[in-house]
Amino acid sequence: MEPVNLNRLAYFAAVLDTGSFTKAAERLGITKTVVSQQVARLETELKTSLLLRTTRRVEPTEAGRLLYARCITIFREAEDAVDEVTQANAVPTGVLRIAAPNDYGASNIAPVTAAFARQYPACKVELLLSDTRVDLIANQVDLSIRVGWLDDSSHQARRIGAFRQFLVAASGFAASLRLNEPEDVANLPFTANLALKEPLLWRFTRDDFDRRTVRMQQSISSNSTPAVLAATLAGGGVSVLPDFLAGEHIEAGRLVRLLPDWTLPSGGIHVVYPAARFRPPKVSAFVAMLIDSR
Repeated sequence: MEPVNLNRLAYFAAVLDTGSFTKAAERLGITKTVVSQQVARLETELKTSLLLRTTRRVEPTEAGRLLYARCITIFREAEDAVDEVTQANAVPTGVLRIAAPNDYGASNIAPVTAAFARQYPACKVELLLSDTRVDLIANQVDLSIRVGWLDDSSHQARRIGAFRQFLVAASGFAASLRLNEPEDVANLPFTANLALKEPLLWRFTRDDFDRRTVRMQQSISSNSTPAVLAATLAGGGVSVLPDFLAGEHIEAGRLVRLLPDWTLPSGGIHVVYPAARFRPPKVSAFVAMLIDSR
């Protein structure tokens, strides 16, 4: 088959959209002869008849109906692509509302919002920090940062990173501990994070095949991860904390990572959006900056 000139699809679709060669020519701003020639050449390239021509009307053949249905999809996708490029090149403006958990929001998102505000002064940022799930629609939130494990949702999500979890204790508290197996932790005072689904049940893995499940004994609990960190630093017992909060304290010697040969479940970091066909420039620009900062 000869190569098909895809530009001729527009002439063909215009004829069926308007119902005649004359009206298609008027819509396209060209002569009826040109429209007729282009459709005829398309039929020659495809080696099939697309239209049934009479003195009163134009009807598609079976092949013409199939091609026309595809043309509608092709043109819609092309329009969407143009819209996306146009929005991507636009300057972010307006108010960008971001929801994030207290811990990750303060340590990782807030610095990015400062850089974003400097780069795009026409766009204002509202950062809503909470360890409870924020309703994106009711609160008119443009994007939410979710740390952990996503529930099923009608929203759209994009994974932008991951984090590890460490079993830790303050250096003074850890000095007296003698831990060899995960079960050795079960009777120690434990600071629990109530923001988690199962704050006391932890699954340890070593070498991908040795798995242990331990239920901790709660001595302190909080629904705020920064508060769990503060209590642990103050010697409140052992706890499990994400690497983005515990890492600097481990490096500084304020916290000690316990049972380092064993790993705990890692989690994802996601950007969650309300369901929509397109993202405003402010959202696309912020997510791009957030990914670059990692």
